[in-house]
Amino acid sequence: MRTAQSDFLIFRVNAVAQLNLSFFEAASGMRASVCVRQTMLAVSVSAAFVSVTPASAQQTAVSIDIAPQLLGDALLRLGQQTDLQFIYQPSLLNGLRTSGVKGRLTPEQALNQLLSASAIRYTRQGNTITLQRRTAPQAAATAAGSDVAQLEQIVATLPSDPATTEGTGSYTSQASSSSTRLSLSPKETPQSVTVMTRQRMDDQGITQLSDLVQQTPGLSLDAGGNIGSDTSTIFSRGFEVDNYLIDGVGQVNSNYSRIFQSNDMVLFDRVEIVRGATGLMSGLGSPGGSLNMIRKRPTQEFQALAKLEAGSWDHYRSEVDVSTPMNEAGTIRGRIVGAIQNNHSYLDRLREKKRILYATVEADLTPSTLARLGFSYQEHNATGHARSGRPGFYADGGRTEWSRSDSAAADWAYSRRRNQAFFASLEHRFANDWLLKGTYSYASSRYDEVLGYAAGGFPDRQTGQGVMLWAGRWAGTPKQNSLDVYATGPYTLFGRKHELVVGATLTHTEEHTPTYGLWRFDGWNNAVDNIYEWDGSTPGAPPNPPNGRMHIREKTSSAYMTTRLRPTDALSVILGARITSWENDKRTFDLSGTPDTSVLQAEHGKLTPYAGVVYDVNKIWSLYAGYTSIFKPQTNMDTSGNYLKPLVGNSYELGVKGSLLDDTLNVSAAAFYLKQDNLAVALPGEFAPDGSSAYEAVSGARTRGFELEVSGQILPHWQLAAGFTRSVSKDKDGGVLSTEVAQNIFKLFTTYHMPHVGNGLTIGGGVRVQSKIYDDDLGPNKERFTQKGYAVVDLMARYAFTDKVSGYVNVYNLTDKKYYSGVGMAYYGAPRSIRAGVDIRY
Repeated sequence: MRTAQSDFLIFRVNAVAQLNLSFFEAASGMRASVCVRQTMLAVSVSAAFVSVTPASAQQTAVSIDIAPQLLGDALLRLGQQTDLQFIYQPSLLNGLRTSGVKGRLTPEQALNQLLSASAIRYTRQGNTITLQRRTAPQAAATAAGSDVAQLEQIVATLPSDPATTEGTGSYTSQASSSSTRLSLSPKETPQSVTVMTRQRMDDQGITQLSDLVQQTPGLSLDAGGNIGSDTSTIFSRGFEVDNYLIDGVGQVNSNYSRIFQSNDMVLFDRVEIVRGATGLMSGLGSPGGSLNMIRKRPTQEFQALAKLEAGSWDHYRSEVDVSTPMNEAGTIRGRIVGAIQNNHSYLDRLREKKRILYATVEADLTPSTLARLGFSYQEHNATGHARSGRPGFYADGGRTEWSRSDSAAADWAYSRRRNQAFFASLEHRFANDWLLKGTYSYASSRYDEVLGYAAGGFPDRQTGQGVMLWAGRWAGTPKQNSLDVYATGPYTLFGRKHELVVGATLTHTEEHTPTYGLWRFDGWNNAVDNIYEWDGSTPGAPPNPPNGRMHIREKTSSAYMTTRLRPTDALSVILGARITSWENDKRTFDLSGTPDTSVLQAEHGKLTPYAGVVYDVNKIWSLYAGYTSIFKPQTNMDTSGNYLKPLVGNSYELGVKGSLLDDTLNVSAAAFYLKQDNLAVALPGEFAPDGSSAYEAVSGARTRGFELEVSGQILPHWQLAAGFTRSVSKDKDGGVLSTEVAQNIFKLFTTYHMPHVGNGLTIGGGVRVQSKIYDDDLGPNKERFTQKGYAVVDLMARYAFTDKVSGYVNVYNLTDKKYYSGVGMAYYGAPRSIRAGVDIRY
């Protein structure tokens, strides 16, 4: 039955359609095409049956059935079957045909398929689609005479997946699932989530995971040694982040999780960073957060990229990225990505070589069934590699002053890492809008690290004597098999529509590795004669053959469920739980006759609950509250070799989020509180029996803090990402914990695009600011090592020589700020550097 509200909507939409049509006719100087008029009429008629058309409707799948025909006629049918309306110059579609589209798809997915074989791109404002020719977007927009031309928006094809960031030009994403597995917009997610988009990674020259961490709000990197070593630790909210996921599937290796830091960002469309406990996604959740790296996928249209880059310290990098349909209908699509990087460093003797290859194929087996296969290979080799810098104190207790290029690494020390991964997934969408997806992945890694670094003892201020070399070796070949299966979709309860996810995850990691001596060796003199004149060649490497072998088997199995209840249109209640079982069986076989050892750590049936409430104050703002428990088995040992008890506790978060400017700008503010027992705190200068750093368990630890963040487009052509975090951890007696992590962190990066300067000029810059960090009991007299607060400034520029060729330049640490990247025996941060390159796209 028609209501006064629907009658008003019919009148309003018809009036807007007639106004747009008249404006179109006046601006183009000719009568608008029949298809434009028909489409607008169809939209007006369809409006009679709905009361509102929110932006989120564009992300809802509907039944689409459009036969092969002329593209203009197909768009008319699409307008009749969805709530889209189209504006275009009549001659734009002359003679163009489409193969049609059928199935349950979002309006954007259907539109992308209809346009896949054409050279047509589009922009969207609300439900209005402006079609433009790829080679002359400004002329098409001007002919249309719409407000789009005045806004001069960047033309980009909207992705079929609302979470995909490639091609959007944005510093934010429309959706993510890394917090609850449900695909939610930032405003709908009751947790702090940052999405590092493809555009931002390209603008800032982010190619390594460590680069990304240093630029992400709320994260910090305590890099005592070279990036990627076992002393390179990521922190969030005062806690180590060791939850690494790829496409939502956890990477499990408690024995050496740092190997996952070697991932190169060329493989990924985006990285979704969740701050706070993520037990619902990972089962054994770190209270700090998680990093979910989402791989690039094949595109509906052909596209290709080639990039050549050179920079300071003999930095050379090349990338190739090609994606294409593999049949005429576009139902089979492939993508291949490759990168090569060679570089020296501001540190003496450090040289790195990286090789990356990635290939993936997608096939639409039916309109509702998608299969995907993929393979990746990553190789990261470094010589002159060290776990730390030189000693931070002289023998008299005074602070040392080294040149930023002074390395602690012996010239024979190295790190070699390799990873191969295979993955396959199959997903099917049913007629009732439920999705079933299964993913199997296999990853095989190999690492071999020979250690030699001048960090022992304290040098005499005059003679340079007193420094010793630490040496050792570790190697391994971990292999992980994982299977993740889940189903998600809507259901109706008490007359309202809700959402549900149910799933299960199995992982099995096995590692066979030789064991070697660590730190000291009989008959080997580890003294450095004079650290001031040391070139890394003496003393030579100690004899260090394998002295045993170790077999590690780690298994996790978990089942999870999440539901999003909608008691009212404005209120969402998200409830979830994951039940997890974990085993870590470590067996050591000694070749010297020492009795073999076997240690089994196991936890079974551990429940991790999750609860979140989101209230929409209006279409822009929402309030939220979230709770989850914390449970994490620990592989850290005390000085006696005993493993610490699992970390347990509770995490609470309150916040407000906003989605502004037609969902192009996301803002948030959050306050958080964590309480935990058995928190692992490192004991400086003390070691466990196996040579690793020793820890003690602290109970009653509490962490309080708050975060502010903004990301996205604040004006046409102006992108911004900024965030401030304050986090303080204390023990039960009020003593400050984790002093090596900055309590206050502010990060900002922004770019502005000027389309009328030549073929387009983009300029940008950013700053990273952190408060002081320190650690006690480090010098010969138990001195404190302090790094004062500092700020690092970066700049970038990119100029389009043609519509396909661009040149770019990035300047890092513009003011050449000198600072330590950690405390104790840390290296200095990188001095001022520059990278420049050319980017060719088709």
